[in-house]
Amino acid sequence: MAFFNFLHIVAMVMSLIVSFGISQNDEDLTKGASFIFGDSLVDAGNNNYLPTLSRANIAPNGIDFKASGGSPTGRYTNGRTIGDIVGEKLGQPHYALPFLAPNTTGKAILHGVNYASGGGGIMNATGRIFVNRLSMDIQVDYFNITRKQIDKLLGASKAREHVTKNSIFSITIGSNDFLNNYLLPVISMGARITQSPNAFVDDLINHLRGQLTRLYKLDARKFVVGNVGPIGCIPYQKTINQLSEVECVSLPNKLALQYNARLKDLVQELNENLKGATFVHANVYDLVMELIVNYDKYGFTTSSKACCGNGGQMAGIIPCGPTSSMCSDRSKHVFWDPYHPSEAANLIIAGQLVDGSEKYMTPMNLRQLRDV
Repeated sequence: MAFFNFLHIVAMVMSLIVSFGISQNDEDLTKGASFIFGDSLVDAGNNNYLPTLSRANIAPNGIDFKASGGSPTGRYTNGRTIGDIVGEKLGQPHYALPFLAPNTTGKAILHGVNYASGGGGIMNATGRIFVNRLSMDIQVDYFNITRKQIDKLLGASKAREHVTKNSIFSITIGSNDFLNNYLLPVISMGARITQSPNAFVDDLINHLRGQLTRLYKLDARKFVVGNVGPIGCIPYQKTINQLSEVECVSLPNKLALQYNARLKDLVQELNENLKGATFVHANVYDLVMELIVNYDKYGFTTSSKACCGNGGQMAGIIPCGPTSSMCSDRSKHVFWDPYHPSEAANLIIAGQLVDGSEKYMTPMNLRQLRDV
């Protein structure tokens, strides 16, 4: 969802990763593990290790990320992602490390791994404008590698118990399948002519069903699956469509809602058909829309302007980078950049995921899922 037009590969400073990594001697697994799949909303730095146009390891991204001392880590926000905050709230002592990071080895993986990738989607073709990104299929392939490593670390029996009982699998994906695939100007016109929105949503649901079933076959049992947020309301969409602050682009939101209705049915279907699994549906669309519409109620001063970016009245065209303008108070903006929430917004979203009611989390929230 983010365009970072930097062709050179900048290696992430290893000391930053290690500083919020995990001690090799830490064998306390009772706090559980987070295995995170998705796109730039939860990418913790995998794209740093890919030759890609979708990058966030440039300042001022990460300016409020305390674990790195405010240096960029590859997270597409000013601080912690939703995945980071959820892990903290569930009492996990370490952030899930990016799968592609060199130090994501040994016992570190027992506390969780992050496979998410900026620009990635359910469909393998999604995000191809970025050159490289990890699709959901590839992310599941990578978990298969991790799964074998867990067997070697714990032995087959304990490994299976750890994955089935102590681990939560979170899936935050789908936005790019619309923004950087089906709705992409020019490049996607062929697909849109030959495939109706219904047919495209069918494809997405069928692919995701297969991907989640693959994870189940690798012993995943506790899942949280987020739906697609109101992608027509992000600063980028408002800016390029020259809308007012209170307007959203209707087509992206309509497609998101169409997909979300099918996703809810899929979650129910998997709960009924995959024995022993618990799939939680996270209604991210309504949760984020609540923040956008009633932003002042949550202490924000705007839900339409990006804090960091340039272009148009919403600062929504040029992504956040060293030459971007930046707002004076980052905690007052729902959106950090033209595409992604601020840490302040992520804190509210993560709080609802962990402890929220059935308004947003069905059939249970993540704290209840952890204890199943």
